[in-house]
Amino acid sequence: MDIVFECKKTLHTPASHTSFSLEVSQSLNFGDFLALFGKSGAGKTTLLRIFAGLTQPDSGYLKVGDEVWCDEGFSLPPQKRSIGFMFQDYALFPHLNVLQNITFGLSNKKNLDFVQWLVEIMELEPILTRHTHQISGGQAQRVALARALARKPKILLLDEPLSALDSLMRLSLQNLLAKLHQQLGLSTILISHEITEIMRLATKVWCIEGGKVTQSGSVDEIFGARLSGKVQLSGEILRKTPQGVVEIIDIVCASEVVRVLYPATSAREFSVGDKVLIVSKAFNPLLFKLHL
Repeated sequence: MDIVFECKKTLHTPASHTSFSLEVSQSLNFGDFLALFGKSGAGKTTLLRIFAGLTQPDSGYLKVGDEVWCDEGFSLPPQKRSIGFMFQDYALFPHLNVLQNITFGLSNKKNLDFVQWLVEIMELEPILTRHTHQISGGQAQRVALARALARKPKILLLDEPLSALDSLMRLSLQNLLAKLHQQLGLSTILISHEITEIMRLATKVWCIEGGKVTQSGSVDEIFGARLSGKVQLSGEILRKTPQGVVEIIDIVCASEVVRVLYPATSAREFSVGDKVLIVSKAFNPLLFKLHL
């Protein structure tokens, strides 16, 4: 495995005045898109901060390729780790304009051509001279993402980056994240509470509960997908996979994914992101759009 994470860290919960131990022993391949899933306070953000070098583990080590990023008594400084970190609140600098935020801390001027490419692909040219209070939430998200990528990191860390956005903007930015992950050959670690988001983006999932990884595997292994039966469910279309005369339509219903086989001619009426009702009639599922 390319990334090996074996760390322990005692965490404190101020609300209940208790503590628990974050203990993670996992590995990843370069190019994986990992989602960290679990309740708030389970240790997910601390795990990202250990990756970034912003929090030191009590014991253990982190190895990325041939580099040791932390070990007993040693920790590679954050600026020397090939990471981009996008915080939940974006952490943009209000006294700097958009371009200055993106290039902040960029020491290698050779990366300026790459920054220009990021600006173009994220459609940020019209707002480069604006300050952060003059841009929308979606624009701020893209600025923070561009800044996280400007140094061409090996690993991109994302702490619930889309949680404050509406559904249409979230879908647009999920597509952008997926595109950049592929084009830049990133290893990405995302914290998200949205199963739909995880299903769209991730290749692997770690379910974290009380500081422990309780489940680890592919998205389908963790959340499962089943053929619909005699049920009436509502949900959101996650993805559509053409299979000749039929399409496989995956629909997120609450915390579960329902997989429907649908005639290709009828499936054209539906798009990813549509809210639908699943009705089983004569053993065949029918889909109806919901206008919410």
